[in-house]
Amino acid sequence: MNNKNIRRNLIAGVVMGASLLAPSLAWSEQYAANFKGTDIQEFINIVGKNLNRTIIVDPTVRGKINVRSYDLLDDEQYYQFFLNVLQVYGYAVVEMDNNIIKVIKDKDAKTSAIRVADDDRPGLGDEMVTRIVALYNTEAKQLAPLLRQLNDNAGGGNVVNYDPSNVLMISGRAAVVNKLVEIVRRVDKQGDTEVQVVALEYASAGEMVRIIDTLYRSTANQSQLPGQAPKVVADERTNAVLVSGDEKSRQRVVSLIKKLDAEQATTGNTKVRYLRYAKAEDLVEVLTGFAEKLASAQDGGAQPQGGRSKRRNEINIMAHTDTNALVLSAEPDQMRTIESVINQLDIRRAQVLVEAIIVEVAEGDDVGFGIQWATEAGGGTQFNNLGPTIGEIGAGIWQAQEQEGTFITNPNTGDVIGQNPSSKGDITLLAQALGKVNGMAWGVAMGDFGALIQAVSSDTKSNVLATPSITTLDNQEASFIVGDEVPILTGSQNSTNGNSNPFQTVERKEVGVKLKVVPQINEGSTVKLTIEQEVSGINGKTGVDVTFATRRLTTTVMADSGQIVVLGGLINEEVQESVQKVPFLGDIPIIGHLFKSSSSGKKKKNLMVFIKPTIIRDGITMEGIAGRKYNYFRALQLEQQERGVNLMPNTDVPVLEEWNQEDYLPPEVNDVLQRYKDRKGLETQMRETDPALKQISDNKQQDADDE
Repeated sequence: MNNKNIRRNLIAGVVMGASLLAPSLAWSEQYAANFKGTDIQEFINIVGKNLNRTIIVDPTVRGKINVRSYDLLDDEQYYQFFLNVLQVYGYAVVEMDNNIIKVIKDKDAKTSAIRVADDDRPGLGDEMVTRIVALYNTEAKQLAPLLRQLNDNAGGGNVVNYDPSNVLMISGRAAVVNKLVEIVRRVDKQGDTEVQVVALEYASAGEMVRIIDTLYRSTANQSQLPGQAPKVVADERTNAVLVSGDEKSRQRVVSLIKKLDAEQATTGNTKVRYLRYAKAEDLVEVLTGFAEKLASAQDGGAQPQGGRSKRRNEINIMAHTDTNALVLSAEPDQMRTIESVINQLDIRRAQVLVEAIIVEVAEGDDVGFGIQWATEAGGGTQFNNLGPTIGEIGAGIWQAQEQEGTFITNPNTGDVIGQNPSSKGDITLLAQALGKVNGMAWGVAMGDFGALIQAVSSDTKSNVLATPSITTLDNQEASFIVGDEVPILTGSQNSTNGNSNPFQTVERKEVGVKLKVVPQINEGSTVKLTIEQEVSGINGKTGVDVTFATRRLTTTVMADSGQIVVLGGLINEEVQESVQKVPFLGDIPIIGHLFKSSSSGKKKKNLMVFIKPTIIRDGITMEGIAGRKYNYFRALQLEQQERGVNLMPNTDVPVLEEWNQEDYLPPEVNDVLQRYKDRKGLETQMRETDPALKQISDNKQQDADDE
């Protein structure tokens, strides 16, 4: 008991002596922290008074504390001591910007205005802070559940991940938060700490990468410990392999690459390359010239070092037509260059659907009226701008009359002894004249006077729409024709005394709708089109031969895919008027119509040609276009089947089979279509495939069940 009193007196003496020797300012910044059974409210008041701080205490802060300290604390230590005590009893301090301190419960501190700390001011001890940590090599959503196990989530601690920015937001005591930040930085380290480039001399970089990938895929280490599997990438340009990963794994791969990069038993290297899209014969022509330049360029290069065998730069390329394959023989580096060229040439070429639209609208009006007359005395009028003349009609009527038979006389006496029978007249001229009648013709004959009155009115309208279409490869010429072949007489040889072998030469001319196009797909969705469009038909016969109506267009245009472009057109309007009359008499009002023949005509024609190119880059687009065309014609056949065949009710109309779209679409598309048929829609599919959406949907369903 005496020893204890002696020690207490000694400590008190030392403290008193230190207080006498120290300056007054230093003594005022040191505090003794001894509290036994002190109410926590009183403890907070004492600390606030000593630190000269305003403290607001939550009404729920209650209890008694027991703390004993044998050290004197300065302001910073005293404040940390204050925070430590509150943390032990489940309370936290929130510092405000106006130098006011709030004491609240731990669980309420995470939602209060606690300070956002950083590397410069991370915070100390039990200070409540929030840190934002960015991740670069690890996903925040995977690391957040692990950190929550190390944080006081029931109190003031919290860990939240924000996936769009891949950051973690950590709240809690500064000491705990700093520990979690250090853990995050150690975990968030890139596994590929270094990249090593291994240059190859004999082997192919692409083939080497394939071998290594196959080797590591076949081992169980990659599935169990992915970090031990290094990454290898081939650089075809420099024929090198890039290896990245941890040191030991990287060295194992580099050692394997160097062992495999050995010279072959022979200097030649033969390979068979099967082509997918290109034609072997066409590529041989291109590659042969390229190989000659490649071999000649390497002849002047540096000779091999290290005393190795001399290179043989001979390159052989042959085509095997039956399998559409190329047989290549070259050095490894030459083989890589040639295969690189083949890879760029053996690609699927895009196609272009070219649809031409030809629209022709024409209308015409013709009106004519004329009067012709004649007398046996020798007077009359005759006009030919409407149809037959009165002279042609009269001659035809005269020749068509019945001819009386001639009398038979006795040549000795001259007496009439009989009469030949009458003969019918020839109606050929009359038929030819009446064939020229257009409209109405009315003839009047009174005595020796005859008149021919003609009147005609015609109205013609036509509307022609032709839409020829053709699909062809990029830069490949294609032609399309729908029409007839019309024979044309081009020459003849009549039979003469010196030539008894007459003949005629005939050529055939194609008439109808023609389309010839050469598409060239440019960058993006633009197509350059070289087009030759023609629409022709037969007008009729002339005295020599038939005549043709031709509308031809040749041009080169640029158009976007799916865009309709006008190529050209014709807007023609023509008015013609013809008057034949007797001078002076034909100008007399009203009466003048007896001495003239008039005809008037008006023709108007609108012709336009349009083009619509559509780029087809894949099979799905082609199937969509083909399906629409197919279903359109099938709909026409079904419509005709409903109407039936006139006078043949039991006749079956041919109908195309139904287009089964599911056979041509990918499984993913068919799955979406089936979901729509089942009235599930895309939302159900997204919920099933996305865990986050599924969780939200389940929460909504749970809330609905609770209500």
